[in-house]
Amino acid sequence: MLILNKTAGVFFKPSRRKIYAFLGSFHFHPGKLFLHKLVLGIETSCDDTAAAVVDEAGNVLGEAIHSQTEVHLKTGGIIPPVAQQLHRENIQRIVQEALSASEVSPSELSAVATTIKPGLALSLGVGLSFSLQLVDQFKKPFIPIHHMEAHALTIRLTNKVEFPFLVLLISGGHCLLALVRGVSDFLLLGKSLDIAPGDMLDKMIMQKEKEEGIEQGQVLSSAADIAAAVQHTVACHIAKRTHRALLFCKQRGFLRQSNAVLVVSGGVASNLYIRKALEIVTNATQCTLLCPPPRLCTDNGVMIAWNGVERLRAGLGILHNTEGIRYEPKCPLGVDISKEVGEAAIKVPRLKMKI
Repeated sequence: MLILNKTAGVFFKPSRRKIYAFLGSFHFHPGKLFLHKLVLGIETSCDDTAAAVVDEAGNVLGEAIHSQTEVHLKTGGIIPPVAQQLHRENIQRIVQEALSASEVSPSELSAVATTIKPGLALSLGVGLSFSLQLVDQFKKPFIPIHHMEAHALTIRLTNKVEFPFLVLLISGGHCLLALVRGVSDFLLLGKSLDIAPGDMLDKMIMQKEKEEGIEQGQVLSSAADIAAAVQHTVACHIAKRTHRALLFCKQRGFLRQSNAVLVVSGGVASNLYIRKALEIVTNATQCTLLCPPPRLCTDNGVMIAWNGVERLRAGLGILHNTEGIRYEPKCPLGVDISKEVGEAAIKVPRLKMKI
């Protein structure tokens, strides 16, 4: 029996007629032989409905995404029930488009990987419900995915990166530093205490709009100054915390003294100003800075499918029985050793942040 979070309401269940129509829409290829494992990734943790098929060699065979940005811009933010409804309306089409583009039928998949934590409860529920019906119909293994783990491992799809490495995950809703020792082996070094970079910018802006009495459609007189000041402050703060994390990891022998790798991922990782600040840190510490391409920094189905491939190859978290599986709106990443980092009281050398 599926256990649901009370805040999630009722799972989305398409009618049997729609399911059969969906499954019957695929063209099967009895003469085609896939030499690699194939994973379908499904992402609905927030406001993007995404799906992709990736093989174990890292080839993206097909992908599709539906963005809800325009709808949420009109309401001034993401409204969970609205996001849920849009996921419901688009998930079948998006999965079908990804599979069709890859010329892969559900029966040819090695597994289905889906984001089940963390995220918006109502959004996660749609993806999980759809995925469970799919794996039940085709008797495929199911791989539950941690959204932040997927962001962290994306770099191994685009670059040859061995474990361990340090990862900085920065987005509108998350900001954390973790040591990645394996596919599902993370040490959490630190995270935002109360707010993430993207969210912080929104709240600063809202405060100023109230002060100036700004109405809808108007622009703050100090918009450019606020943007520049916030960007510089955030970049310097993140750079200093990342510098401390690198020094801590080297001191404890978690990373090599030279040529250690810092991976930066998540939506905010696309910000070139922040990247330049981090380059100053990596140059000073003899480390290498790596970032996935911008399109893979934001939420997407490719990273979920790739995380599924990584887990499939390592034999980790592969479910053949989905009874009792649930989504988790809030879920930490790895083992939290942030207290140990604080107690180390590492002095961070001052760097000239000429960006």
